[in-house]
Amino acid sequence: MREQHSSQNGVVSVGDGDSRFHCLTVIGQIEGHYALPSDNKTTCYEHVIPRLVEVEEDPAVYGLLVVLNTVGGDIEAGLALAELIAGMRKPTVSLVLGGGHSIGVPLAVAAKRSFIVPSATMTIHPVRTTGTVLGVPQAFSYFRKMQARITRFVTDHSRISAEDYMAYCMATDELTTDVGSVLEGKDAVACGLIDAVGSLSDAITELKKLRN
Repeated sequence: MREQHSSQNGVVSVGDGDSRFHCLTVIGQIEGHYALPSDNKTTCYEHVIPRLVEVEEDPAVYGLLVVLNTVGGDIEAGLALAELIAGMRKPTVSLVLGGGHSIGVPLAVAAKRSFIVPSATMTIHPVRTTGTVLGVPQAFSYFRKMQARITRFVTDHSRISAEDYMAYCMATDELTTDVGSVLEGKDAVACGLIDAVGSLSDAITELKKLRN
């Protein structure tokens, strides 16, 4: 068994001989165009993008395992990474541990097969932002278009319908200070958002199946 470690994003490639799969961790907050405070756990999209290209082009890597425990973060950065994963030719499997919240939802469903552990949760909510927002039609139009992009991606890469996804987004009885829904592992599978409840061994077994 050979392991190759990288100091960025806890990346490790594991396998036998010259054939291996690549494990990518998406943890903490997804960092976009602006750097977050140094005491935050972050996943930097500018580090992940070349890593995904390398995995796709390396003939010795047969697949990608994406392990998520994220609170969300930059919408455009997260969606960009999700599009890259969804566009890979090689087998891809995701595993949600702890949480796959907010923009972590598109990242979880971007893989060809998705798993979630029973104790994990996923938070679905509408697009929101921090800071000052101009109360003009253009600003609200931007939010609607961004929400439509996320909804379309999620429904295109999972079994949940757009109607059900938006119903979870707009629920008012789940979160005390916000609209949205928190789905536990089995509920995320029941609604069609995630493919199956499973563990690390299930995810790795599926990745090997997709290789054949």
